[in-house]
Amino acid sequence: MDSAELSDRHEADRRARDVITCTVCELHAEAVFRVEGMDCGEEVVILERRLKPLTGLEAVSADLIGQRLHVKYDAAKLTTSAMVDAVGDTGMRMWLEHEEPIASAAGLETRWRLVMASGGALAFGLLMATLGHGGPAAAGFVASAVLGGIHPARRAISAIRSRTLDINVLMVIAVAGALVLGERAEGASVVFLFSIAQWLEMRTMERARQAIRALIDLSPPEALVKRHGHEHRARVEDIGIGEEIVIKPGEKVPLDGVVVAGHSDVNEAPITGESLPVDKEPGHEVYAGTINGHGAIEVKITRLRRDTRLARIIHLVETAQAERAPVQTFVDRFARVYTPAVIVLAAAVAMVPLVAGGDGREWIYRALVLLVIACPCALVISTPVSIVAALAGAARKGVLVKGGAHLERLAGVRAVAFDKTGTLTRGEPSVLAVVAFDEATPSLVLSIAAALEARSDHPVARAITRYAHAAGVYPAPAAQFKALVGLGAEGLVEGRRALVGNDRLLALRGIDARADHADVAGLRADGRTLVFVVFDGRTLGALAIADRPRETAREAVELLRQHGITYVVMLTGDHPDAARIITHELGLDEFHASLLPDHKHEILQRLREARGPVLMVGDGINDAPALAAADIGVAMGAAASDAALETADVALMSDELLKLPYALRLARATLRNIKTNVAISLVLKAAFLVLAVAGITTLWMAVLADTGASVIVVANALRLLRAT
Repeated sequence: MDSAELSDRHEADRRARDVITCTVCELHAEAVFRVEGMDCGEEVVILERRLKPLTGLEAVSADLIGQRLHVKYDAAKLTTSAMVDAVGDTGMRMWLEHEEPIASAAGLETRWRLVMASGGALAFGLLMATLGHGGPAAAGFVASAVLGGIHPARRAISAIRSRTLDINVLMVIAVAGALVLGERAEGASVVFLFSIAQWLEMRTMERARQAIRALIDLSPPEALVKRHGHEHRARVEDIGIGEEIVIKPGEKVPLDGVVVAGHSDVNEAPITGESLPVDKEPGHEVYAGTINGHGAIEVKITRLRRDTRLARIIHLVETAQAERAPVQTFVDRFARVYTPAVIVLAAAVAMVPLVAGGDGREWIYRALVLLVIACPCALVISTPVSIVAALAGAARKGVLVKGGAHLERLAGVRAVAFDKTGTLTRGEPSVLAVVAFDEATPSLVLSIAAALEARSDHPVARAITRYAHAAGVYPAPAAQFKALVGLGAEGLVEGRRALVGNDRLLALRGIDARADHADVAGLRADGRTLVFVVFDGRTLGALAIADRPRETAREAVELLRQHGITYVVMLTGDHPDAARIITHELGLDEFHASLLPDHKHEILQRLREARGPVLMVGDGINDAPALAAADIGVAMGAAASDAALETADVALMSDELLKLPYALRLARATLRNIKTNVAISLVLKAAFLVLAVAGITTLWMAVLADTGASVIVVANALRLLRAT
């Protein structure tokens, strides 16, 4: 079969899978749409009210920042094209996410041309008015209002059809009122300022959206695949698990896999945030979105495109946007009350002349100004745009935060608990010495230990196996092997019972750990971890193990203290003497040693009661109970662990401890940013409410306050993309 026939076959298989998928999901389908024009909370309401009456629609949720609509529906009763047509009735445009049209920016360009035309007509009117030509001036102002009001008027009509009063409806009413009152110049100015402010807001929001889309662009659409001895380009979607691809120097890795041939250095910064390339050779994993260095490598695919580490990261960042922070819930509740309250106030102000007398024109004008101020757009968007910018900025640096709620809780943390092995230390223990008791020899002790540990993948087991191989000891693996979590392992060596483990295991089995032995006491005093070897009921000896702190561990602890962390504790299953040495070297406040996994859970609960919100840092697998017990669970090295990505609230994609102070710094900066944005929105609204009722402010000033506030809060939030 040649490459063309094979490609056709893969395409046929893909279509067959799609048909099967559609058949299985026939009654309950899901679709993700992109929506052009969904820029404010009111537009989300319009979309929901237009779509919910459709027969077959089951659920709809909106991602305002990402301009996405996630829909669940009955495919037997409703089609995606029917939903697209329904949204078209609102003046917005929608399409399936994977079918994004090429000319999607045309709407923004058209709006800019209308803004410029409106500005030109306004300038002409002002010039004529200055020269004393009333007729041409009035025509210029009206033309400016009409040109600038085309888009707001269309959106206003759609909002009214959906029984919604959004900013476009309020603006059209205000401008029409101004024209009726004879304030043509001001009406035209208001339309022009509103149009240009909305255009600026859309452009600024687009920067926030691009931060998320940049992640998607990390993975190339095609790969050089090897099939039947030939190499040819194929779509990544058509490459299956087990196939081999060739990645040339400088190319992006298209899919997750294992290197089977070649050597190279790979830049993993897009996934882990690490700036230094990582050497790759046969047996090493590579991830989609990373960048190959100077050598060519052949990779055997282990995950399809939708299941790659990059795809999971993108999915987590996108879904994190939907998790609302408590402050966002408060803002939304406030906004739902604010708008109708201000509209009622505007109606009352307009009726003042009927009740108390006075200049009717003046009070109606004040009511129109209030209508402009009634839209809470800046307030509603102040929180989600900050959260999205923070999530995207953190993802770029290899830190995944699962949502706004976790970000807010992270900002309030006051105590940090670390696991020791693999977190504060390198996680690569080494055997430093072998101690033999009585007539036993070091080689016998090492041989029994290596026979058992050959069956285990524990870091200590790997260290013992490496040491034995370096010493030329290659025993046959033990039979009936059994791992004893937190204690050690046991099995049969040469038909006799053997144990390898800590002194707690020996105590449980009633075996003498020879604590009075001079070598044992000395090694413990030096902070070495001891692994005892028991054979046929007799303690043969012990192996001294050491795991050194990471190079950046002390610096990370010091930075945490600078960021307001008041208490740092280490939780470990290791011996107290070894834990004491690490605690002293890193300047920690406390340690708890010889712990089993459930003990960590209990200690964290006590720590929270004594010190306040607590963060736990571990590997996301062995420390799962502790991570769950903490207010915030942080998994290190999550790039290599599916479980870590799923279980933790925050995932550090690399093993770099300095990412932790960065995450804490970002969380607190985000909370400050949100509070600043909310304060800007509320203060401006409150000030202009008072000024409008007092008759001091004008329509164009109200427009600048409203739409200008939206631009300010979005621009302020985007600073979080560059937070370090």
